[in-house]
Amino acid sequence: MGPRLEIADIFRRFRDELGPLPPQSLRVVDNIVDCRTEKLGGHLRLCADCDYRDQSYNSCRNRHCPKCQFLATQRWVENRQRELLPVEYFHVVFTIPHDLNRLTLQNKAVLYDILFKTAADTLKEVFHRKFDAEVGFTAVLHTWGQNLMEHPHLHMIVAGGGLNLTKNSWVTCKKGYFLPLKILSTVFRGKFLSTLENSHPELSFHGAIAKFKDSERFKMLLAEASKKNWVIYAKKPFAGPLQVINYLGQYTHRIAISNHRLIKIENDRVHFHYRDYADNNEGKVMALEAKEFMRRFLLHVLPKKFVRIRYYGFLGNRFRAAKLSACRKILCHEQPEIKPAQKKNWKELFKELTGIDINLCPLCGGKIFESTIARLKKLQAPLQLDTS
Repeated sequence: MGPRLEIADIFRRFRDELGPLPPQSLRVVDNIVDCRTEKLGGHLRLCADCDYRDQSYNSCRNRHCPKCQFLATQRWVENRQRELLPVEYFHVVFTIPHDLNRLTLQNKAVLYDILFKTAADTLKEVFHRKFDAEVGFTAVLHTWGQNLMEHPHLHMIVAGGGLNLTKNSWVTCKKGYFLPLKILSTVFRGKFLSTLENSHPELSFHGAIAKFKDSERFKMLLAEASKKNWVIYAKKPFAGPLQVINYLGQYTHRIAISNHRLIKIENDRVHFHYRDYADNNEGKVMALEAKEFMRRFLLHVLPKKFVRIRYYGFLGNRFRAAKLSACRKILCHEQPEIKPAQKKNWKELFKELTGIDINLCPLCGGKIFESTIARLKKLQAPLQLDTS
């Protein structure tokens, strides 16, 4: 059973209240509203042996759509599963002060890139300084809090050790402990603010932050931010590789809010579940005016083609295969055969995950034939898909 209320329903009913939208946000709204409807076309499925017939519509494939993430997540997790090592893994989170949120919203691509670069450089530098080895980790960008307000932060899944190619050895962290968080926080703050100050000429300043176009006032903003608590925290290490995989599946392709958190629309207000971080993560219900709910949702639309999952250290894309082989040889005392990932279409993956073969009739088990349903001709312009 799917959710009774969907984000698409909210946009269909209230989208006119938003007024003009930036092209990227408009594309996201259109894609979500049209997802799995006749506007995108689809397939008519007929059984050769009985009267069964079913009609299914195509997905929009937009990465911000709550209905298009499941198979993408499973494909990604399946590929990452082959890269796990027999070591402890840690979950480390890097955040920036709320003072920089407005600046970030007006300069998403620049600020998010700075966040990735400085957090990754911090982790690599501090780890190398302590262990004389190269750490490997995956970083995933989230830009929201449970109340849908802006809260940019990075989730990092980090191996509890590192590779020293010079000595051909693996260095293991202390069990249950990764790195001193205060040192990470201090180094990260310095790197982030220094890089941000150097990026001042390429930033945009409008509305309430227009005053920071002046370089001296901008330095004052950075000085205030430097006094705040730059939170970096590490959760308990994972129980094992399987838990890592399950956890990655929850975080990698997540969007600001899923359909399953929505409760109802009442008096033009959207009610949804959230966890209150300020009250021991207690589950509560929040109600927002529909326009405000949509505004908050669209705060988290990423710049076109922006990469929100990145790999560093011995997991860096360029030398990943060679370095992972070296890690396995040291840790497992052998060179295990790494089979290339099999490319599965969505039907094969769906059968593997659910046990349901959609090529067979659910009534009699006969073979299913499909015919294409064309898109509606009344669609005014070609659909632009965001598959980045």
